[in-house]
Amino acid sequence: MVCKLKQFQFLIGALAVLIVVGCSSNDSTLEEVTEQYTPTPKPLTVPTILERLLPPPFIPADNPQTEEGIALGRKLFFDPILSGNNTQACASCHKPANAFTDNTRFSVGIDGLEGERNSMPIFNLAWNRDNHFFWDGRALSIEAQALEPVTNPVEMHNTWENVVGSLQDHSKYPELFNKAFGTKTITKELAAKAIAQFERTLISANSPFDKYLLGEGSLTQQELNGFDIFMDEARGDCFHCHGNENSPLWTDNIFHNNGLDAIITDKGLGNVTGDPNDDGLFKSPSLRNLAYTAPYMHDGRFATLDEVINHYSEGLVYSRTIDPLMKAVSRGGVHLSEADKADLKAFLLSLSDPSFLTNPNFQDPN
Repeated sequence: MVCKLKQFQFLIGALAVLIVVGCSSNDSTLEEVTEQYTPTPKPLTVPTILERLLPPPFIPADNPQTEEGIALGRKLFFDPILSGNNTQACASCHKPANAFTDNTRFSVGIDGLEGERNSMPIFNLAWNRDNHFFWDGRALSIEAQALEPVTNPVEMHNTWENVVGSLQDHSKYPELFNKAFGTKTITKELAAKAIAQFERTLISANSPFDKYLLGEGSLTQQELNGFDIFMDEARGDCFHCHGNENSPLWTDNIFHNNGLDAIITDKGLGNVTGDPNDDGLFKSPSLRNLAYTAPYMHDGRFATLDEVINHYSEGLVYSRTIDPLMKAVSRGGVHLSEADKADLKAFLLSLSDPSFLTNPNFQDPN
């Protein structure tokens, strides 16, 4: 009888232990399930000149700016974990010191292969309301653009399956995704959203010309002369594609054939639309930060700003799809005097913003 009582007491004790262990396990599960983060909204800080002259920045409803999302995107942007051999990050070809472009004609990927187009600078993307990105406009959002370099065989040469696996196995990334998006389950879409949030913060609007427009600084007479040439249809005639003092993006974000080649070998927008009338059309780049973004044009053919000005002055060539705005093509260009060229160059350089290069929020956090 005593023995049976002891056996009964043991079973009750064991059951109690199981219940405690079970409860403990359930509590842990419940704790994990309920450990949700609410990201902190972080609207873009819009500089005065852009706030005054432009509509509000475009932020997609399904990817609002948050502190945690921006921080995650910044970490990913500078992390070579995205590449096939862990040697190349977004920042390898989009360097802060070069206004987030490369300083070589063609960037070199992880296998030593060169691309075929110059790396585009990254800034003020939130005002590209037409949502066509890359030189040929093939990406229809910043998020879509952020997906491509990972799988491009001459760039990062990786797969998103590998990237997601690497991020999921990382000691920090699952928690960072949880804080940014409320889940530790990483996907390529969430990674692209985070990178896009960071890229939207890359805003440049603190050049000498910006300060001049705001009444906070002055320009030299040569820079002012250059602006007159820029706006003069009989001389520079630059403003149709690159804006004016009331459109501070200094690009129309539209596609043009600007008279580079008589025979078009890179169809640009034409490759995307399939329309022969789009052959040889490329997106107008912003003229901001030209001091840091050489070489120039979609194929980086011009090493200096002088070469760019010479092209529009004496180097225009006709092709079937040349933009009607290239009105001087029949005589090879607008034929600026050497003094006009120097003044125009001085104005263009006044659109450069050195503070953009050194902004601590735009540097490598890793």
